[in-house]
Amino acid sequence: MTNSRDILITEVALRDGSHAISHQFTVEQVLNVTKALSVAGVPYIEVTHGDGLAGSSLQYGFSRTNEMELIEAAVSVAGQSKIAVLLLPGIGTVKELKQAANLGAKMVRVATHVTEADVAPQHIYAAKELGMETVGFLMMSHMAEVDKLVEQAKLMEQYGADTVYVVDSAGALLPEGVRERIRALKQSVGINVGFHGHNNLSLAMANTLVAIEEGATRIDGSVRCLGAGAGNTQTEVLVAVLDRMGIKTGVDVYKMMDLAEELVAPILQTPQEITRESLTLGYAGVYSSFALHAKRAAAKFGIDARDILTELGSRKVVGGQEDMIWDVAAEMAQAKKPVKA
Repeated sequence: MTNSRDILITEVALRDGSHAISHQFTVEQVLNVTKALSVAGVPYIEVTHGDGLAGSSLQYGFSRTNEMELIEAAVSVAGQSKIAVLLLPGIGTVKELKQAANLGAKMVRVATHVTEADVAPQHIYAAKELGMETVGFLMMSHMAEVDKLVEQAKLMEQYGADTVYVVDSAGALLPEGVRERIRALKQSVGINVGFHGHNNLSLAMANTLVAIEEGATRIDGSVRCLGAGAGNTQTEVLVAVLDRMGIKTGVDVYKMMDLAEELVAPILQTPQEITRESLTLGYAGVYSSFALHAKRAAAKFGIDARDILTELGSRKVVGGQEDMIWDVAAEMAQAKKPVKA
């Protein structure tokens, strides 16, 4: 088992959770949650639009509050915690990265599709020049064979990343899939290895524990499961489980319970649970943030959201192709129309 002192948790509710509430975070919410997370001892707190820096758009969903205001607010109350940001090349640019760094963000996770690490070097180089801790975030990791994942992780390391993540964006990986991926990375790269899970198949906790067992030292969680789809590994539960296992994270279990109940639960528009749509995300291997988009498209075109998601999975649609959700829904609705005699 990994040395407990090396396990560092990144709280993603204020970024991944943005998907679950249609990117409607307010400055007050971010201030309150960040301050409480800091007091609880969470070392990293990620704050951006759900799709990362500059994600606020017609395609991905407009933010209620400019993300730079949210980042600035989080930094102001972060205390000893470090504020992290997500950047997807092609959505966010070095310009937004510099803005975030100037506001006090200390870590950036540069996120690419699992086979497209080669779009990340300029962003990683820029982050290093800005003095930021830098993470290579390989999304939809279930879609690549282990050898390909290792190849892409090595590229992230070559560009200068301090950490590389196996990111189960669809919540589709089974524990053995996590085990073989984390084990392969630990054997192949000389930097930290992390894991980011989603709970669409109710496996986020199991997968996270397997990742830790295989040597992952950077772990993501979302308090109250506030994240895309059925949410992520639930942070307050994770901290409690690790404490029971004798793995100390430096995070206060009671304080995490309290902030989950008192601050984050009221933010949720509906309880985070495994619905038929989020279950379909994991079953079909589809990007977790597609759930709300698919439900809206289903309502507009009068078809089942599960059919849309399953078709997206069969077409291997990935994050950044949200426009395809509506195209697929329109095609399916057209195919259902009766032919006139």
